[in-house]
Order: sequence, then structure tokens, then C-alpha cells
Amino acid sequence: MAKSPLHCSFCNRTRDDVKILIAGQEAHICENCVEHAREIIEQEVVSNDNKGGSNFKLTIKKPVEIKKFLDEYVIGQDDAKRTMAVAVYNHYKRLKQRNSDNKDNNEVEIEKSNIIMVGETGTGKTLLAKSIARLLNVPFTIVDATVFTESGYVGEDVESILSRLLQVCNYDVAAAERGIVFIDEIDKVARKGDNPSITRDVSGEGVQQGMLKLLEGSEVLVPPQGGRKHPEQKLVKINTQNILFICGGAFDGIDRIIARRVQTNTIGFNVDKEQQEDMKKNLLKYVNPTDLKTFGLIPELLGRLPVVTHLDPLTAETLRSILTEPKNALIKQYKKLFELEGIELEIENAVLDFMVEKAVEYKLGARGLRSICESILLDAMFELPSSKEKKFVLDIEYARQTFDKSKMNLLKVA
Repeated sequence: MAKSPLHCSFCNRTRDDVKILIAGQEAHICENCVEHAREIIEQEVVSNDNKGGSNFKLTIKKPVEIKKFLDEYVIGQDDAKRTMAVAVYNHYKRLKQRNSDNKDNNEVEIEKSNIIMVGETGTGKTLLAKSIARLLNVPFTIVDATVFTESGYVGEDVESILSRLLQVCNYDVAAAERGIVFIDEIDKVARKGDNPSITRDVSGEGVQQGMLKLLEGSEVLVPPQGGRKHPEQKLVKINTQNILFICGGAFDGIDRIIARRVQTNTIGFNVDKEQQEDMKKNLLKYVNPTDLKTFGLIPELLGRLPVVTHLDPLTAETLRSILTEPKNALIKQYKKLFELEGIELEIENAVLDFMVEKAVEYKLGARGLRSICESILLDAMFELPSSKEKKFVLDIEYARQTFDKSKMNLLKVA
């Protein structure tokens, strides 16, 4: 009896009808069925991401909706919120374009627009990132640029930025490749001068150069658990083309660079003194990539961060609103803490004004408000849980007395 010719167990094509016939234990499969199976798997992964280990399902949020959500948590900073809302919305649209079934070769491909935010400490850069993370249905992570060094030195490789994103996605690579990364303290990797360094700048310019391939969009080998890469370690390949990067930093001293450029100290009869004084109050609104280059960011990095936005310094009125208005306002948090002990906390308006006055005096931004609240309420939070009190009224006399004897009172700013 003649032996039957080899054939594909799926489509029944014979060995002569296909290019490759892969042998299994008791069956065979041809290259056509392998390709068809691969397409089915990709379609299932895209349409059912939540079944692949992550819970991220793409939904579109309009810029107005995103800003309205941010308004519930962040007071002021309209320019930064509008910029972030547009960038995130465009990121959604890029992902939708990538997942669409339209394979027209003439379709315009939308490029991503990474963002860099400039603002003084305590003005809300990290809070903006954390707040928008609550809304997003794409993977989102916040990393600190201060821990990174150039490859081969003590510290972490820049690729560990993507390790954090992978961990958020439960190691779902497809989900990580459409995520958003907020890189905080980007100003800490600036080089010391405007000229290229002649010595090794392993935690400054070296880190910036390492970030270039991530921001631009390329295939990067990432250690799944973070840390350093080594030859025997299993690495995961991630394409960063569709990952949106948002960078933020205080850039302490950049206001002097901006002042020299916009010539705020112009002398003459035709100078508008009121305009000059108004410009000096908020020089960051005039920041541009040239100022960031002078500060110490390399031109190649700035070219990959095309959108530059700023956060306004916090005024007394803004600080007063921060205390009481947002969903996670400080006063609401402390009232909740006392409520958990069965105590009603009542704070007089004069005390709120006193807190704002000290926050402006110490120039610590919104973070300073929490330190001031802690110093004023420390004794009450220590003693009241052990008492039978059901209500505590915080008046101005008690606030001044407790603050004057606290360590915060020693933080005088010239």
C-alpha cells in the first residue's frame, strides 16, 4: 500500500502545495495556517486586552471632559491643564488610528507630541499627573529622573522607566506600548553649563542621551524587574512609538535666564513700568526651549519634547482655595481623620487665612500647607483620640500658640 503524502493537518494542502510544512508529534502545519493563526491571536489581543492580564480598555475622553475632571482636584493652572488635556486626547486618537482596520497606505500617520512642564516646587506638577492617572484607561506611571545614571554606573538604567510601566500593566506588553509615562524632576538631569561637558556627566547629560531613543520611538530591550541589564537576564522588547512622555521639573533659577532674554530690567523713558512689573511676577509664562537649553537640557532632548508649558506660581488666593475646594482638599482630609475618631473638627476662617499667610511667607507652595496643618494640629491629633471629646474647634489663638512653639516657626525665608 502506497504511503500517503505529507499534508497540513489544518488546510489539508500537500507538501508540494506549500513552501514550508512544520512537523509536530502526530500532525503538520503549513506557513499559511501559521500566519492565519497569528492574525487571529493579534485580533483577540487588541479587542480583549482585559483578558491578557490587564484591565485597560481604550475609551475616548474629550479635552473639555479631561480638563473638567482635573479642575476637581487641581486649583488654577489652566494653561497646563489645557495642554495636558489636548495631549492626552490626541494620544487616544493616535491609538485609535493604530487599531483601526484601515490599511490605506496613503493614510496620514499622527506623530506623538511629548510634553515638558516647567513650574516652581509645590505648584501641582505631580498632582496633575496623579489626578489624570485617575481618569485614564491607558497604563500610566510616574517615575523620578533622579535615580537614573548612564549605563555602567551605580544607579538605574533609563530603560527601567519602561519596567515601571510594564509592572502597572501586569507585564502586558501590548498594553504598555500604548501607555503614558510622567517623568518627574527632569531638571535634575540637566548638565551644569550650556556647553557640552568635557568630563563624564553620568547622572546628567548621559541620562539625557539615554532617554533620546525612548522619547523618539524605537524598540527597546527592558529588564522586567527593573535595575541594571546583564547578559544572562531575560529582556522584554517594547516599542515606544506609541508611548506618550510627559516631563516635569522645577528648573530652579530658570526665571533669571528668562529675565535676561525678555529684558525685564530695561531702562529708558519709553519703558512701561507696569508691564515690566507684571512680567516679573510670572516669568515662567514666557519660557521657551531656548531657555531650557541654556538651563542644561541638550537640544536633541528638547527636539523630542515639542510642547512646552508652565505652571503659575501660587498666590494667596489660590492657596486659600487649595485648602478647602478640591475633592482631596487638606481641610477635608483632616476633618475625615478626626471623624474616624468620632470627633467633629471645626476650623475658623481666620485660621485658614493664617495658614495661607505662613505658606506664602515660607515659599513652600502647596506642600507647605500640609506641613503647617500638621504643626498646628499635632497636639490635638495626639491627645484627642484618648479623650472623650466629640468636637474640637480650632481657633486663631490655638493655631498661633501651637505654630509658634513648633519647628516650622524656625523656617524663615529671606
